Amino acid sequence: MTRPLSVARRRFLSKAAALSVAGPAAPFALSLASMGEAAAQSVSCTDYKALVCLFMVGGNDAFNTVLATDTPSWDAYVAARNVLPSPIALPPAGFSGGVLPISPITPIAGRSFALHPELTHLKTMFEVDRRAAIIANVGPLVRPTSIAEYRNSAHPKPRKLFSHNDQQSMWQSFSPEGSTQGWGGRVMDLLASCNSSATFASISSGGNVVWLSGRNTRQYQLSANGALRINAARGTLYGSTTASDTLRTLATDPREHLIMREQAAVYARTLTTSDELIGALSTGAAASVPAPTNWVPAGTSGSGTSNPVANSLRMVARMIAARDTLGLRRQVFFVPIGGFDTHDGQLPTHATLLGRMSHAMKYFNDQMAALGLADKVTTFTASDFGRTLSSNGDGTDHGWGGHHFVVGGAVNGGRIYGTFPEIGLGTATDVGRGSLLPTTGVDQYAGMLARWFGVPNAALADLFPNLPNFVTGNDFGLPASLRFVG
Repeated sequence: MTRPLSVARRRFLSKAAALSVAGPAAPFALSLASMGEAAAQSVSCTDYKALVCLFMVGGNDAFNTVLATDTPSWDAYVAARNVLPSPIALPPAGFSGGVLPISPITPIAGRSFALHPELTHLKTMFEVDRRAAIIANVGPLVRPTSIAEYRNSAHPKPRKLFSHNDQQSMWQSFSPEGSTQGWGGRVMDLLASCNSSATFASISSGGNVVWLSGRNTRQYQLSANGALRINAARGTLYGSTTASDTLRTLATDPREHLIMREQAAVYARTLTTSDELIGALSTGAAASVPAPTNWVPAGTSGSGTSNPVANSLRMVARMIAARDTLGLRRQVFFVPIGGFDTHDGQLPTHATLLGRMSHAMKYFNDQMAALGLADKVTTFTASDFGRTLSSNGDGTDHGWGGHHFVVGGAVNGGRIYGTFPEIGLGTATDVGRGSLLPTTGVDQYAGMLARWFGVPNAALADLFPNLPNFVTGNDFGLPASLRFVG
């Protein structure tokens, strides 16, 4: 059964009534509390949109992902990476396992580019389909920063740079580890009235993540196989249906103790939502999304191997296919890809990770096209940080800025956005060992995605606190040179 979606006015009036007893502080309180409802009223909810974040956990090596291949850049790259005993520079184009040249629609004077040899599908989506774009040198920034300003202790900089947990949180919430709200969840707070139910609006396929949590938005966690069930409370327990029923009753009965009461509520909610989701995924288009093919590494043959990233994205595709049954017009998804902390063994490890990601993105893009939603779903990559240009002998160390992909039918593809850095040590964007000083802030990157998603310009500064530090005005630092999705 499809759920009704005209709930914005009812929610707004309910919130106003609840705050009417707040006395002199009511106008301010009402302004804060109803910001999401008011913003959502100005958004057309007759269409569907989803944002899918592929998070490369550990810090992706951008220098071996998108490469500058003009002679000065390539020479500097090779000099920094071909360090004994285990060089980590990729072979040039035309050699076995060599990089894949790409030709952006808008050339950059004096520069040429290529992708990692395993990114064959992304190359096709970039050059042929024009559904993929590259955003150069993105990272957390408080404001535009030069090397001189970076070295000035008084200049505001992101906190706890180069730390995995803290920079993962900075990308997701603009605060170090310990933050409780991420920008994906906050976006869903603002657009809550687009959905008749918030249960399946914010979805993680990899455990609890701050990006999906908002002031009111709760994330729902699932696996590549679907809903996470409490099997002992369904069917039989030790062969007994009575034992299973008793466990369910004991676990869900409300208690006087606050913590026990909340635990019972979580348990009851899990039982209800898992049954609802299993039902929604078992019929119609959601049940018929095909399984992905095996991933076969570039330059090899054979049957290949199962791709866990593609399997996770298949579940995302099934959730999207069930959108009407679940009463949803806006959804955000988080799919982590682990293993990118390549301090050693980088070449084979990184090749496998990027190959799986490229294969999975192609599969997912094809499924969105089959559902007629190619221009309604945008997938983007993120990561803790980039890595150093300098080799440590068999890998790379923690960096800062990195290059990212945005894929979907709404993407202005085939282009490189932002400022692609000079390659080398001691450049204007080198903060040490070739670690890149970002030239595009995460606030700008995320702000562009949020605006496409339906967040009004007036709400951008609340969601992305550093945007006014870049460019003032209605676009809040989102210039034409960064309009990669529209």
